[in-house]
Amino acid sequence: MKNFIYLILAASLMALSLSSCGSRETGELVGALDRPDWKGVQPYGMVYVPPGTAHVGNSDQDISGTFIQRPKAITINGFFMDDTEISNNEYRQFLNWIRDSIAHDMMGDFTENGGIDWEIELDYEDETLAELYLEESFAGKKQVNTALYEYTYKEADWGAAANAGRGSGKDMTDFITEKQVNVYPDTLVWVRDFAYSYNEPMARSYFSHPSYDDYPIVGIDWHMARAFSYWRSSLWRQYNETLIEEFRLPTEYEFEYAARGGKESAPYPWGGPYVRNTKGCLLANFKPGRGNYPDDGGAYTVAVDAYYPNDYGLYNMAGNVAEWTITQFNENAGSFVHDFNPDIRYNAKDDDPIALKRKVIRGGSWKDVSFYLQNGTRAYEYQDTTKSYVGFRNVMSFTGRSINDF
Repeated sequence: MKNFIYLILAASLMALSLSSCGSRETGELVGALDRPDWKGVQPYGMVYVPPGTAHVGNSDQDISGTFIQRPKAITINGFFMDDTEISNNEYRQFLNWIRDSIAHDMMGDFTENGGIDWEIELDYEDETLAELYLEESFAGKKQVNTALYEYTYKEADWGAAANAGRGSGKDMTDFITEKQVNVYPDTLVWVRDFAYSYNEPMARSYFSHPSYDDYPIVGIDWHMARAFSYWRSSLWRQYNETLIEEFRLPTEYEFEYAARGGKESAPYPWGGPYVRNTKGCLLANFKPGRGNYPDDGGAYTVAVDAYYPNDYGLYNMAGNVAEWTITQFNENAGSFVHDFNPDIRYNAKDDDPIALKRKVIRGGSWKDVSFYLQNGTRAYEYQDTTKSYVGFRNVMSFTGRSINDF
Protein backbone atom coordinates (compact mmCIF):
# COMPACT_ATOMS: atom_id res chain seq x y z
CA MET A 1 0.00 0.00 0.00
CA LYS A 2 2.84 2.34 0.96
CA ASN A 3 4.58 1.67 -2.37
CA PHE A 4 1.38 2.49 -4.24
CA ILE A 5 1.13 5.87 -2.46
CA TYR A 6 4.78 6.63 -3.32
CA LEU A 7 4.03 5.77 -6.94
CA ILE A 8 1.09 8.18 -7.04
CA LEU A 9 3.17 10.96 -5.50
CA ALA A 10 6.00 10.38 -7.97
CA ALA A 11 3.58 10.52 -10.92
CA SER A 12 2.04 13.74 -9.58
CA LEU A 13 5.45 15.36 -9.17
CA MET A 14 6.46 14.34 -12.69
CA ALA A 15 3.23 15.78 -14.14
CA LEU A 16 3.81 19.02 -12.21
CA SER A 17 7.38 19.16 -13.46
CA LEU A 18 6.35 18.68 -17.09
CA SER A 19 3.61 21.27 -16.71
CA SER A 20 6.02 23.84 -15.26
CA CYS A 21 8.56 23.13 -17.99
CA GLY A 22 5.92 23.74 -20.66
CA SER A 23 4.91 27.02 -19.09
CA ARG A 24 8.20 28.81 -19.69
CA GLU A 25 10.56 29.31 -22.58
CA THR A 26 12.62 26.17 -23.12
CA GLY A 27 13.86 26.63 -26.64
CA GLU A 28 11.53 23.85 -27.79
CA LEU A 29 8.61 24.05 -30.24
CA VAL A 30 5.66 23.52 -27.90
CA GLY A 31 3.06 25.84 -29.46
CA ALA A 32 1.44 28.88 -27.87
CA LEU A 33 0.43 28.03 -24.30
CA ASP A 34 -2.21 30.71 -23.74
CA ARG A 35 -4.90 29.23 -25.98
CA PRO A 36 -8.46 28.92 -24.61
CA ASP A 37 -9.90 25.49 -23.87
CA TRP A 38 -12.26 24.08 -26.48
CA LYS A 39 -14.59 21.17 -25.79
CA GLY A 40 -17.22 21.88 -28.39
CA VAL A 41 -20.67 23.40 -27.97
CA GLN A 42 -24.24 22.29 -28.67
CA PRO A 43 -26.39 25.43 -29.20
CA TYR A 44 -29.81 25.22 -27.58
CA GLY A 45 -32.55 24.24 -30.04
CA MET A 46 -30.12 23.06 -32.71
CA VAL A 47 -29.26 19.60 -34.01
CA TYR A 48 -26.02 18.42 -35.56
CA VAL A 49 -26.05 17.63 -39.28
CA PRO A 50 -22.99 15.47 -40.02
CA PRO A 51 -20.74 16.08 -43.04
CA GLY A 52 -21.33 13.91 -46.06
CA THR A 53 -22.14 13.59 -49.74
CA ALA A 54 -25.54 13.67 -51.41
CA HIS A 55 -27.04 13.69 -54.86
CA VAL A 56 -29.14 16.84 -55.14
CA GLY A 57 -31.55 17.84 -57.85
CA ASN A 58 -35.11 17.28 -58.98
CA SER A 59 -36.81 14.25 -57.50
CA ASP A 60 -39.77 14.28 -59.90
CA GLN A 61 -39.94 14.30 -63.68
CA ASP A 62 -40.13 17.95 -64.55
CA ILE A 63 -38.74 18.97 -67.93
CA SER A 64 -38.36 22.69 -67.25
CA GLY A 65 -37.13 22.05 -63.71
CA THR A 66 -34.17 20.03 -64.90
CA PHE A 67 -32.68 23.22 -66.32
CA ILE A 68 -33.03 24.97 -62.94
CA GLN A 69 -31.89 22.18 -60.66
CA ARG A 70 -29.71 19.69 -62.49
CA PRO A 71 -28.76 16.51 -60.60
CA LYS A 72 -25.35 16.90 -58.99
CA ALA A 73 -23.21 15.15 -56.39
CA ILE A 74 -22.09 17.52 -53.64
CA THR A 75 -20.21 17.35 -50.34
CA ILE A 76 -21.25 19.43 -47.34
CA ASN A 77 -19.33 20.16 -44.15
CA GLY A 78 -21.01 19.43 -40.83
CA PHE A 79 -23.14 22.15 -39.24
CA PHE A 80 -25.73 22.82 -36.59
CA MET A 81 -29.27 23.68 -37.67
CA ASP A 82 -32.32 24.87 -35.75
CA ASP A 83 -34.57 21.87 -35.30
CA THR A 84 -37.58 24.06 -36.08
CA GLU A 85 -38.35 27.23 -37.96
CA ILE A 86 -37.89 30.41 -35.91
CA SER A 87 -41.15 30.92 -34.04
CA ASN A 88 -43.11 34.09 -33.32
CA ASN A 89 -42.04 34.00 -29.69
CA GLU A 90 -38.37 33.46 -30.51
CA TYR A 91 -38.46 36.43 -32.86
CA ARG A 92 -40.27 38.42 -30.16
CA GLN A 93 -37.20 38.03 -27.93
CA PHE A 94 -35.30 39.97 -30.62
CA LEU A 95 -37.93 42.73 -30.73
CA ASN A 96 -38.10 42.94 -26.94
CA TRP A 97 -34.34 43.41 -26.83
CA ILE A 98 -34.65 46.31 -29.29
CA ARG A 99 -37.61 47.77 -27.35
CA ASP A 100 -35.70 47.57 -24.07
CA SER A 101 -32.62 49.15 -25.68
CA ILE A 102 -34.73 52.08 -26.90
CA ALA A 103 -36.44 52.39 -23.52
CA HIS A 104 -33.16 52.43 -21.57
CA ASP A 105 -31.86 55.06 -23.97
CA MET A 106 -34.98 57.20 -23.40
CA MET A 107 -34.61 56.83 -19.62
CA GLY A 108 -30.88 57.57 -19.70
CA ASP A 109 -29.94 54.24 -18.13
CA PHE A 110 -26.21 54.05 -18.87
CA THR A 111 -23.19 52.64 -17.12
CA GLU A 112 -20.03 54.65 -16.39
CA ASN A 113 -18.44 53.51 -19.65
CA GLY A 114 -21.44 54.64 -21.70
CA GLY A 115 -23.09 51.24 -22.25
CA ILE A 116 -26.69 50.40 -21.41
CA ASP A 117 -27.29 49.41 -17.80
CA TRP A 118 -29.46 46.33 -18.30
CA GLU A 119 -29.85 45.82 -14.55
CA ILE A 120 -32.23 48.78 -14.18
CA GLU A 121 -35.87 47.68 -14.24
CA LEU A 122 -38.11 49.40 -16.77
CA ASP A 123 -41.64 50.68 -16.15
CA TYR A 124 -43.43 50.86 -19.46
CA GLU A 125 -46.22 52.91 -17.89
CA ASP A 126 -43.74 55.75 -17.39
CA GLU A 127 -44.74 58.75 -19.52
CA THR A 128 -41.13 59.07 -20.68
CA LEU A 129 -41.67 55.91 -22.75
CA ALA A 130 -44.93 57.08 -24.34
CA GLU A 131 -43.22 57.35 -27.73
CA LEU A 132 -42.98 53.56 -27.89
CA TYR A 133 -46.69 53.56 -28.73
CA LEU A 134 -48.82 55.46 -31.20
CA GLU A 135 -50.98 58.25 -29.83
CA GLU A 136 -54.17 56.66 -31.12
CA SER A 137 -55.29 53.27 -29.82
CA PHE A 138 -57.50 50.89 -31.80
CA ALA A 139 -60.53 49.41 -30.04
CA GLY A 140 -58.88 50.24 -26.72
CA LYS A 141 -55.65 48.44 -27.61
CA LYS A 142 -52.29 50.24 -27.61
CA GLN A 143 -50.62 50.28 -31.00
CA VAL A 144 -46.88 49.67 -31.13
CA ASN A 145 -44.80 52.34 -32.84
CA THR A 146 -43.18 49.89 -35.26
CA ALA A 147 -41.13 52.62 -36.96
CA LEU A 148 -38.77 52.63 -33.96
CA TYR A 149 -37.70 49.02 -34.42
CA GLU A 150 -34.59 49.73 -36.44
CA TYR A 151 -31.55 47.48 -36.20
CA THR A 152 -28.14 47.77 -37.84
CA TYR A 153 -26.29 44.62 -38.76
CA LYS A 154 -22.85 44.18 -40.26
CA GLU A 155 -21.59 41.83 -42.93
CA ALA A 156 -18.19 41.08 -44.41
CA ASP A 157 -17.65 40.58 -48.13
CA TRP A 158 -15.19 37.69 -47.94
CA GLY A 159 -15.18 37.23 -51.71
CA ALA A 160 -14.11 40.83 -52.34
CA ALA A 161 -11.45 40.54 -49.64
CA ALA A 162 -10.07 37.37 -51.22
CA ASN A 163 -10.02 38.94 -54.69
CA ALA A 164 -8.21 42.03 -53.41
CA GLY A 165 -5.28 39.82 -52.49
CA ARG A 166 -2.34 40.37 -50.20
CA GLY A 167 -0.41 43.55 -50.79
CA SER A 168 -3.53 45.49 -51.81
CA GLY A 169 -3.10 47.84 -48.86
CA LYS A 170 -6.55 46.93 -47.53
CA ASP A 171 -7.48 45.09 -44.38
CA MET A 172 -10.68 43.25 -43.48
CA THR A 173 -12.34 46.39 -42.14
CA ASP A 174 -12.41 47.74 -45.70
CA PHE A 175 -14.83 44.96 -46.65
CA ILE A 176 -17.30 45.30 -43.78
CA THR A 177 -20.56 47.09 -44.52
CA GLU A 178 -23.54 48.05 -42.37
CA LYS A 179 -27.23 47.95 -43.19
CA GLN A 180 -30.05 49.39 -41.12
CA VAL A 181 -33.43 47.69 -41.43
CA ASN A 182 -36.78 47.90 -39.75
CA VAL A 183 -37.22 44.45 -38.23
CA TYR A 184 -40.83 44.56 -37.06
CA PRO A 185 -42.79 41.81 -38.88
CA ASP A 186 -45.05 42.92 -41.71
CA THR A 187 -48.36 41.69 -40.30
CA LEU A 188 -50.31 42.96 -43.30
CA VAL A 189 -48.90 40.20 -45.52
CA TRP A 190 -51.96 38.14 -44.60
CA VAL A 191 -54.15 40.68 -46.39
CA ARG A 192 -51.75 41.67 -49.16
CA ASP A 193 -50.92 38.16 -50.35
CA PHE A 194 -54.49 37.09 -51.08
CA ALA A 195 -56.90 39.20 -53.13
CA TYR A 196 -60.62 38.84 -52.40
CA SER A 197 -59.94 36.73 -49.31
CA TYR A 198 -60.86 37.44 -45.67
CA ASN A 199 -57.62 37.11 -43.70
CA GLU A 200 -57.85 40.19 -41.50
CA PRO A 201 -58.05 38.09 -38.28
CA MET A 202 -54.61 36.66 -39.09
CA ALA A 203 -53.23 40.15 -39.72
CA ARG A 204 -54.53 41.29 -36.32
CA SER A 205 -53.61 38.26 -34.24
CA TYR A 206 -50.97 36.03 -35.84
CA PHE A 207 -47.94 37.76 -34.35
CA SER A 208 -49.49 39.31 -31.24
CA HIS A 209 -51.77 36.61 -29.81
CA PRO A 210 -50.15 34.03 -27.48
CA SER A 211 -52.00 31.19 -29.21
CA TYR A 212 -49.60 31.64 -32.13
CA ASP A 213 -46.40 31.89 -30.07
CA ASP A 214 -45.09 28.53 -31.32
CA TYR A 215 -46.03 29.15 -34.94
CA PRO A 216 -43.39 30.19 -37.50
CA ILE A 217 -42.60 33.87 -37.88
CA VAL A 218 -43.67 35.28 -41.27
CA GLY A 219 -43.70 38.74 -42.81
CA ILE A 220 -39.89 38.72 -42.66
CA ASP A 221 -37.79 39.70 -45.65
CA TRP A 222 -34.27 38.44 -46.33
CA HIS A 223 -32.57 41.42 -44.69
CA MET A 224 -34.67 41.07 -41.53
CA ALA A 225 -33.72 37.40 -41.28
CA ARG A 226 -30.05 38.31 -41.58
CA ALA A 227 -30.44 41.05 -38.96
CA PHE A 228 -31.93 38.49 -36.54
CA SER A 229 -29.01 36.13 -37.22
CA TYR A 230 -26.47 38.86 -36.50
CA TRP A 231 -28.25 39.83 -33.27
CA ARG A 232 -28.36 36.18 -32.19
CA SER A 233 -24.59 35.90 -32.64
CA SER A 234 -24.05 39.14 -30.69
CA LEU A 235 -26.36 37.94 -27.91
CA TRP A 236 -24.40 34.70 -27.55
CA ARG A 237 -21.07 36.54 -27.29
CA GLN A 238 -22.52 38.91 -24.73
CA TYR A 239 -23.20 36.08 -22.28
CA ASN A 240 -20.79 33.31 -23.30
CA GLU A 241 -17.02 33.11 -23.41
CA THR A 242 -17.10 30.00 -25.60
CA LEU A 243 -16.06 30.89 -29.14
CA ILE A 244 -18.48 29.86 -31.87
CA GLU A 245 -19.06 30.44 -35.54
CA GLU A 246 -21.76 32.97 -36.40
CA PHE A 247 -25.46 32.14 -36.60
CA ARG A 248 -26.55 32.63 -40.21
CA LEU A 249 -29.00 31.58 -42.90
CA PRO A 250 -28.23 28.23 -44.55
CA THR A 251 -27.01 27.94 -48.11
CA GLU A 252 -29.58 26.35 -50.38
CA TYR A 253 -27.56 23.15 -50.64
CA GLU A 254 -27.09 22.95 -46.86
CA PHE A 255 -30.86 23.15 -46.63
CA GLU A 256 -31.43 20.45 -49.23
CA TYR A 257 -28.76 18.21 -47.72
CA ALA A 258 -30.30 18.59 -44.25
CA ALA A 259 -33.83 18.10 -45.58
CA ARG A 260 -32.88 14.74 -47.08
CA GLY A 261 -31.92 13.51 -43.61
CA GLY A 262 -29.33 11.13 -44.99
CA LYS A 263 -31.82 9.40 -47.29
CA GLU A 264 -30.26 9.03 -50.73
CA SER A 265 -32.48 10.23 -53.61
CA ALA A 266 -35.48 10.66 -51.29
CA PRO A 267 -38.12 12.96 -52.83
CA TYR A 268 -39.31 14.23 -49.42
CA PRO A 269 -37.71 14.69 -45.98
CA TRP A 270 -39.63 11.66 -44.68
CA GLY A 271 -38.53 9.55 -47.64
CA GLY A 272 -41.45 9.02 -49.94
CA PRO A 273 -42.60 8.49 -52.56
CA TYR A 274 -45.96 9.68 -51.18
CA VAL A 275 -47.17 12.59 -49.06
CA ARG A 276 -49.36 10.27 -46.94
CA ASN A 277 -48.33 7.44 -44.64
CA THR A 278 -49.78 3.93 -44.69
CA LYS A 279 -52.72 5.10 -42.57
CA GLY A 280 -53.57 7.82 -45.09
CA CYS A 281 -52.41 10.68 -42.87
CA LEU A 282 -50.71 13.63 -44.54
CA LEU A 283 -47.09 14.10 -43.50
CA ALA A 284 -46.69 17.85 -43.93
CA ASN A 285 -48.60 21.13 -44.00
CA PHE A 286 -49.31 22.13 -47.61
CA LYS A 287 -52.20 22.44 -50.09
CA PRO A 288 -53.53 18.90 -50.55
CA GLY A 289 -55.58 17.86 -53.57
CA ARG A 290 -57.45 20.76 -55.12
CA GLY A 291 -57.32 22.95 -52.05
CA ASN A 292 -58.53 21.08 -48.96
CA TYR A 293 -56.21 23.14 -46.78
CA PRO A 294 -57.23 21.79 -43.34
CA ASP A 295 -56.99 18.15 -44.47
CA ASP A 296 -53.40 18.01 -43.17
CA GLY A 297 -54.30 19.48 -39.78
CA GLY A 298 -53.76 23.16 -40.47
CA ALA A 299 -55.64 25.63 -42.63
CA TYR A 300 -52.81 28.15 -42.40
CA THR A 301 -49.50 27.50 -40.65
CA VAL A 302 -49.10 25.04 -37.79
CA ALA A 303 -46.77 24.86 -34.77
CA VAL A 304 -43.09 24.68 -35.68
CA ASP A 305 -42.74 21.20 -34.16
CA ALA A 306 -45.83 19.71 -35.80
CA TYR A 307 -45.53 16.40 -37.70
CA TYR A 308 -42.64 13.99 -37.32
CA PRO A 309 -39.04 15.18 -37.77
CA ASN A 310 -36.76 13.72 -40.43
CA ASP A 311 -33.87 11.40 -39.59
CA TYR A 312 -31.67 14.34 -38.54
CA GLY A 313 -34.31 15.50 -36.06
CA LEU A 314 -35.44 18.49 -38.14
CA TYR A 315 -39.10 19.50 -38.19
CA ASN A 316 -41.03 20.92 -41.14
CA MET A 317 -38.21 20.89 -43.65
CA ALA A 318 -41.07 20.58 -46.13
CA GLY A 319 -44.28 22.56 -45.80
CA ASN A 320 -45.55 24.99 -43.16
CA VAL A 321 -43.45 27.93 -44.41
CA ALA A 322 -40.85 28.10 -47.15
CA GLU A 323 -37.51 29.29 -45.80
CA TRP A 324 -34.96 31.89 -46.77
CA THR A 325 -31.46 30.78 -47.66
CA ILE A 326 -28.39 32.95 -48.03
CA THR A 327 -28.01 31.95 -51.68
CA GLN A 328 -28.50 34.09 -54.75
CA PHE A 329 -30.99 32.52 -57.17
CA ASN A 330 -29.50 31.68 -60.54
CA GLU A 331 -31.38 29.41 -62.92
CA ASN A 332 -28.43 27.31 -64.03
CA ALA A 333 -26.43 27.40 -60.79
CA GLY A 334 -26.11 23.62 -60.74
CA SER A 335 -24.04 23.77 -63.93
CA PHE A 336 -21.16 25.75 -62.46
CA VAL A 337 -21.19 25.78 -58.64
CA HIS A 338 -18.43 23.84 -56.92
CA ASP A 339 -19.23 20.36 -55.66
CA PHE A 340 -17.72 21.15 -52.22
CA ASN A 341 -19.97 23.38 -50.08
CA PRO A 342 -21.60 24.91 -53.20
CA ASP A 343 -23.03 28.41 -52.90
CA ILE A 344 -23.53 31.65 -54.81
CA ARG A 345 -23.55 35.01 -53.04
CA TYR A 346 -24.55 38.42 -54.25
CA ASN A 347 -25.71 41.14 -51.88
CA ALA A 348 -27.85 43.20 -54.20
CA LYS A 349 -28.01 46.95 -53.64
CA ASP A 350 -31.27 48.87 -53.49
CA ASP A 351 -30.75 50.27 -56.99
CA ASP A 352 -29.76 46.95 -58.60
CA PRO A 353 -32.03 45.37 -61.23
CA ILE A 354 -34.81 43.31 -59.68
CA ALA A 355 -33.46 40.09 -61.18
CA LEU A 356 -30.36 40.41 -58.99
CA LYS A 357 -32.50 40.59 -55.84
CA ARG A 358 -33.76 37.00 -56.08
CA LYS A 359 -32.87 34.75 -53.15
CA VAL A 360 -33.47 31.00 -53.03
CA ILE A 361 -36.27 29.76 -50.79
CA ARG A 362 -36.66 26.07 -50.02
CA GLY A 363 -39.15 23.64 -48.55
CA GLY A 364 -42.50 24.84 -49.84
CA SER A 365 -45.27 26.21 -47.64
CA TRP A 366 -48.80 25.76 -46.33
CA LYS A 367 -50.26 27.33 -49.49
CA ASP A 368 -48.15 25.32 -52.00
CA VAL A 369 -48.91 22.07 -53.80
CA SER A 370 -46.76 19.05 -52.99
CA PHE A 371 -44.29 19.62 -55.85
CA TYR A 372 -42.74 22.50 -53.87
CA LEU A 373 -42.27 20.24 -50.85
CA GLN A 374 -39.81 18.03 -52.70
CA ASN A 375 -36.20 18.16 -51.55
CA GLY A 376 -34.94 19.06 -55.01
CA THR A 377 -37.40 21.83 -55.85
CA ARG A 378 -35.97 25.34 -56.04
CA ALA A 379 -37.95 28.58 -55.83
CA TYR A 380 -37.17 32.21 -55.07
CA GLU A 381 -38.50 35.42 -53.61
CA TYR A 382 -37.10 38.93 -53.83
CA GLN A 383 -34.88 39.88 -50.91
CA ASP A 384 -36.87 42.98 -50.02
CA THR A 385 -40.33 41.35 -50.05
CA THR A 386 -42.33 39.94 -47.15
CA LYS A 387 -44.75 37.04 -47.47
CA SER A 388 -47.21 35.16 -45.26
CA TYR A 389 -45.66 31.87 -46.33
CA VAL A 390 -41.90 32.52 -45.97
CA GLY A 391 -39.95 32.19 -42.74
CA PHE A 392 -36.44 31.04 -41.83
CA ARG A 393 -34.20 29.10 -39.49
CA ASN A 394 -30.53 29.48 -38.59
CA VAL A 395 -27.49 27.29 -39.03
CA MET A 396 -24.01 27.48 -37.54
CA SER A 397 -20.95 25.93 -39.14
CA PHE A 398 -19.39 23.18 -37.05
CA THR A 399 -15.90 24.00 -35.80
CA GLY A 400 -13.73 20.92 -36.11
CA ARG A 401 -13.74 17.63 -37.96
CA SER A 402 -16.66 15.83 -36.32
CA ILE A 403 -18.84 16.14 -33.24
CA ASN A 404 -17.62 12.65 -32.31
CA ASP A 405 -14.17 14.14 -31.57
CA PHE A 406 -15.50 15.73 -28.37
